[in-house]
Amino acid sequence: MTAPPIIVTGTDTDVGKTVFAAALAGALGASYWKPVQAGVEPYSDSASVLRLSGLAPASILPEAYRLATPCSPHRAAEIDGVAIDPDRLALPVVDSPLVVEGAGGVLVPLTRTLLFADQCARWGCPVVLVARTALGTINHSLLSIEALRQRGVRLLGIAFVGDEQADSEATIVALGGVTRLGRLPLIDPLDADTLATAFADAFDIEDFR
Repeated sequence: MTAPPIIVTGTDTDVGKTVFAAALAGALGASYWKPVQAGVEPYSDSASVLRLSGLAPASILPEAYRLATPCSPHRAAEIDGVAIDPDRLALPVVDSPLVVEGAGGVLVPLTRTLLFADQCARWGCPVVLVARTALGTINHSLLSIEALRQRGVRLLGIAFVGDEQADSEATIVALGGVTRLGRLPLIDPLDADTLATAFADAFDIEDFR
């Protein structure tokens, strides 16, 4: 029996969500899906995951919506003259594990009436929250945890990205009552091999199965 899809969301934009999703998808040998891509220059998140995950191109599923404007999905769709239909966001059926990456943070609007956290609740799948370790992460993380829990979303745990901030990480785990899955360090150079090694060192893949 295939494990349920894992939804990867973040506390904000540019927290390392795509890099983490690429590492997780590669480690699981999963398919990867970005339901709504807003902004495709210089390249899309799907293209980044293809480069960083080591997965075959066939494992990178096409987006339900691929929007040109780099802003919140609800506004990008309006600017592009597109109406996002929640029915088109149904999870794809695949013969492998599935990693689904959200757009921006937990409360990013997909439409004028649908937040990403609402869509997570509709999917009913476990969620990994990705948080950077920089200043402000306690507030952003706890607010995100609260928003997901209010909607009955199952939190698999939190994955940190960045330099170690032991007290901040421990504070979030304790106050948020959430599992600490691990911390992905900043990687330079960043490629499929260095990412796979760093992920294997920082996380237990059994936590995601």
